[in-house]
Amino acid sequence: MVILGAGESGTGAAVLGAAQNWDVFVSDYGKIAPKYQDELNLHNIAWEQEKHTEEKILNADCIIKSPGIPDKAPIVKSAKAQGIEIIDELEFAYRYTTAKMIGITGTNGKTTTTLLTYHLLKQAGLNVGLAGNIGRSLARQVAQQSYDIYVVEISSFQLDYLDKFTCEIAILCNITPDHLDRYNYRIENYADSKMRIARNQTPEQHFIYCADNELTLEAMARNPFAGRPVPFSLTQTCTEGAYVQGSQIHIHSKEKFTLDMQEFTLRGQHNAYNSMAASIAASLMDVRKESIRESFGNFQNAEHRLEFVQKVGGVDYINDSKATNVNSAWYALESMDRPVIWIAGGIDKGNNYADLKPLVKGKVKMIVCLGLDNIKLHQAFQSDVDLIINTGSAKEAVHVASRMAEAGDAVLLSPACASFDLFDSYEDRGRQFKEAVRNL
Repeated sequence: MVILGAGESGTGAAVLGAAQNWDVFVSDYGKIAPKYQDELNLHNIAWEQEKHTEEKILNADCIIKSPGIPDKAPIVKSAKAQGIEIIDELEFAYRYTTAKMIGITGTNGKTTTTLLTYHLLKQAGLNVGLAGNIGRSLARQVAQQSYDIYVVEISSFQLDYLDKFTCEIAILCNITPDHLDRYNYRIENYADSKMRIARNQTPEQHFIYCADNELTLEAMARNPFAGRPVPFSLTQTCTEGAYVQGSQIHIHSKEKFTLDMQEFTLRGQHNAYNSMAASIAASLMDVRKESIRESFGNFQNAEHRLEFVQKVGGVDYINDSKATNVNSAWYALESMDRPVIWIAGGIDKGNNYADLKPLVKGKVKMIVCLGLDNIKLHQAFQSDVDLIINTGSAKEAVHVASRMAEAGDAVLLSPACASFDLFDSYEDRGRQFKEAVRNL
C-alpha cells in the first residue's frame, strides 16, 4: 500500500495500515512535518519526502491519496493509467470499523454543523468521535480508539475517492460555486461530487438537505439516491425535518419540538441552517429534546469562524478568517446587528461581489482591504461606502480599523478571498488578526 501525502490524513492512514499488517510506504512531494516523521518512524513505516519514486508507487496494490493532491498530478495520472485502486483515507478507515457514520458536506457551514452535531451527541453521553476534514483523522481514530459513532466532515475532494463508504445520516448543508478549478469549471460537476455523500445509502438511512438551495435540489434530481430525504428550510414549512418561524426552529423528527434561537450562542441566518441540520441529526440518533436545547446554550464555534475575539473600547472584534469565498462573507455580514468595519481581501478566486452589495450598503461603514491587489474590492464597493483603505498586514488592518471604529461598532475580518498573498493559510491570517487585536 502506498499513501500519497503525509499530513494528518495520510499519516493516520499509515498508522491504520500498519496496524492492519499492510506493507505501507508513504510518499510526500513536499516536506513532511517533523511530528509526522516521528510518528511514521515510531510505527516503522517507510517514507520519503520532496519526491515521488514512481517504481515504488506504481507497484502498489492500493493507493490512498491526500485530498489536497489534484487528479492532474502526474503521479495520480500514472496510477490511474495502470488501473491501481485509488481511495481516500476515509474509505480506508471505513473498511475497518463497524461504527455508524454521520457525514457532513457542503460549500459553507459544514465545519460549524459538524462541530455542533458532535457537541449535541457528546453532551447527550453518546460514545462519539469527531473526524474527517477537521481534527484527528478517521483512520488514526479507528486504529487507536473505539467509538460507536463518528461525526465526519467531508470535502468534495474526499468524496471523489469514496467507494463503499456510507453514512447512517448524510447532511448536505448547501452548494454554492467553489473549487471549480478542480471540476473543469462546471458547477454541475462540483455539485454532483457533493451528492456522492448519499450515493451508498439504504432506504433506512437519512439524507438531510437544505430545501432552499436550488443547486442542491438540481443535484438531487440528477443523482438518484435511496436514503430518506429530510429537508430543512427558512422559507417554507416542512412536515418532516425542520423549519423556522420567527425566532423559533421547529423540529419534526423522532420528536416534535421547538428551539428558541435567541437562547443560542450562534447567531445569523446561516447558523439557523446549521442548527436545523444538526438538530435533525441528533434527534435521529435518539438524543432527547431537553438535551438538544441545553447543548445549544453552551456551544462554542470553531476557531476562525465568526469567532468573537474581544471587545476593545466598546468595539467587538470578530475573526471570520475561514470565510474564503463570497458566500461565506455574505453569511458573516448578514449576521451582524451593528455598524461594521469590514476587513476583506486577499487572493481573489474569480469573485462576483454583486450579492454582497445590499449588505455592504446597509451595514458597512468602511472597508479595510487586506491584500496585495485590492482593485476588484474598490471597483465593487466604491459607491457603497464612504471609505476604502488598503493595508498590507493584519497588524496594520487592525490598527486602521481601531482608529476609525466607534463604541457599538464591530470590526469584522471576513475576507471573501484566499489568504496566500500575505499569509501561510487562513488560520495564520486569523491568528495574526487576533494577536493584533489583543495588542491594541
